[in-house]
Amino acid sequence: MSKTTAALEAAVAELIAVRPPDGAAPTARQRLATDRIFARLLRLLAPRFRHFIRQYGLGNHWDDAEQCCAIAVHRAVEAYDPEKAQFTTFVNWQIRGELQSLRFRLMTDQRPSAQKVSATTVSLHGLTAGDDGEETSLEALIEDEDALERTERMASDYLARAAAQCLIEEFVRKGRHAALETLRRKQPKRALAKAQKAGERADLDPLALDSLEARLERDREILESRVFGELADYDAPEGSGLNREQVRQIGKRAAKVMAELTEVHPRFRLMADYGPTVASRKARTAAAPTLLPDASAPNNRATRVVALDDLRQEAALGDILPQARPNHLAA
Repeated sequence: MSKTTAALEAAVAELIAVRPPDGAAPTARQRLATDRIFARLLRLLAPRFRHFIRQYGLGNHWDDAEQCCAIAVHRAVEAYDPEKAQFTTFVNWQIRGELQSLRFRLMTDQRPSAQKVSATTVSLHGLTAGDDGEETSLEALIEDEDALERTERMASDYLARAAAQCLIEEFVRKGRHAALETLRRKQPKRALAKAQKAGERADLDPLALDSLEARLERDREILESRVFGELADYDAPEGSGLNREQVRQIGKRAAKVMAELTEVHPRFRLMADYGPTVASRKARTAAAPTLLPDASAPNNRATRVVALDDLRQEAALGDILPQARPNHLAA
């Protein structure tokens, strides 16, 4: 290791040591020490600055190039990790990147390909007149054709995730309410009557309440992991002690309850409009079947059913209907 490399490593280590903790404002002494160490770094790297400035052909823009080199050193100090590389190697790439960027901004029109087509480099931040006559930047005039679609998709994903989270919370709340009612019914009647007679409150078993909350938290974790794609189907979370069949039963029971919630709860009524749910399928199944064919069906539009008013006529036709085709009822 050369003397310059060792001096650079010592200066950077000293600069990192005097840096204030994250979120803390530096004191006056720390700012003074930082400026002195940074100035020493710039003096040690001055020969390297001159070499790279000449290498990139920026001699006519010496002041700007030196400023870029100082910015490169500042960024190198902020991102330097002593365990990955030496500072002398890390800072070289930072200096090269800053000088290359400066060269591109200043000398891009001097390339033969640009001179051949009389190209002129413009800045996206340059001001120009918009359609309404007001000054605006070229960057603001660039239209992203996919911006609206991406925005709507991200907004839809956010709302769907929030709605699913609220639905899971409502499922857990409903399960907690039902479990508490069960625990209250299982309380000893004598102890409950004795507590009421004494004007006291008969509290539930703390161990049973802790077990209930642990079970609800476990079910919530399983549902969130499965709904948001963080857990494969029927895989149990680590440390839950459940097998695949138990996880499947929890998911099946939760899906049924949450589908019913979308039908009856006004907060989730909109979610029920996107597809059939358990409650809606039950309603369709419970509908009484009709004896007469559906007149709106395509194959029954040419038929006309005659109403049977007389019981004797209905009884007479009872022997014919099983042997005749349905179309024989058409007039």
